[in-house]
Amino acid sequence: MIEINGMAHVMLTVTQFDKAHAFYSKLLPAFGMQCVNDGPDLLYHVGARTAIGVRRCDPEFKDTTFEQYRVGLHHLCLRARNREDVEKTAELVTEIGGTIVRGPCDGAWAPGYYYVLFEDPDGIRLEVNHVPGKGVFAAGGKIAAADDYVRVDGEDITEVPG
Repeated sequence: MIEINGMAHVMLTVTQFDKAHAFYSKLLPAFGMQCVNDGPDLLYHVGARTAIGVRRCDPEFKDTTFEQYRVGLHHLCLRARNREDVEKTAELVTEIGGTIVRGPCDGAWAPGYYYVLFEDPDGIRLEVNHVPGKGVFAAGGKIAAADDYVRVDGEDITEVPG
């Protein structure tokens, strides 16, 4: 067995680097992350047992946008230590110009699942959640969210039809 010790880093490539730089420069320090690189094409924060880098895309991709259901990243989820931090995240995201997609609200992914899903300036989706106790590892725990991330004709919906 190979013992993985968390996630080392995630790199997000953006088309609107200046807007993303402003957004993440406010968001990531609030998560306890310290900026270790602030260059013309790369912003990189470390802390909270991981790192997040934001990089300017190559010029030939400057007119493209993030598509959640295209091959690649669906969304990035960070775990909060309590429900209050999920709520504080939603307040901060609204304050710094992010778009709240859903939440803060309860979800069915695990017992006690509480989250906020939001978008950065490029529309890249991020989530901050809190799952108490053992989550899906609790007795009888399993992923059970038939009504979450439901899509009809390529659009997210919040209620299951029918």
